Amino acid sequence: MTLTIDLVILFLCLGVAYPGVTGIFMDKLASKKLCADEECVYTISLARAEDDYNAPDCRFINIKKGQLIYVYSKLVKEREAGEFWAGSVYGEQYEDQMGTVGYFPSNLVLEQHVYQEANTTIPTTAIDFFCE
Repeated sequence: MTLTIDLVILFLCLGVAYPGVTGIFMDKLASKKLCADEECVYTISLARAEDDYNAPDCRFINIKKGQLIYVYSKLVKEREAGEFWAGSVYGEQYEDQMGTVGYFPSNLVLEQHVYQEANTTIPTTAIDFFCE
């Protein structure tokens, strides 16, 4: 009982401390991803968009033809699902989007430079598909 009360107090305190943090957990696009390292923090590659892409929901990012994108992970394709990579746009002309990480179809980009091979497979978590 005291553990339950302690957890409720903790969640209330977090809500007061971070009142602007809201969001929703979306459906997973895959259960595994390929990364350059165990923590999935290093950039895998730099890719160039070959076509425009309009994000269907908050898990994805909008990309424009010619835009450069840093690739951080590559979802492992499951069943009939599409193949998606996670990344963020790069370039001064896209300042408003820089730093926003999201998914995009891998068939819409061409890798320009590979920094590190994506040879570490790790499971995805709910936070990988969290939308603010």
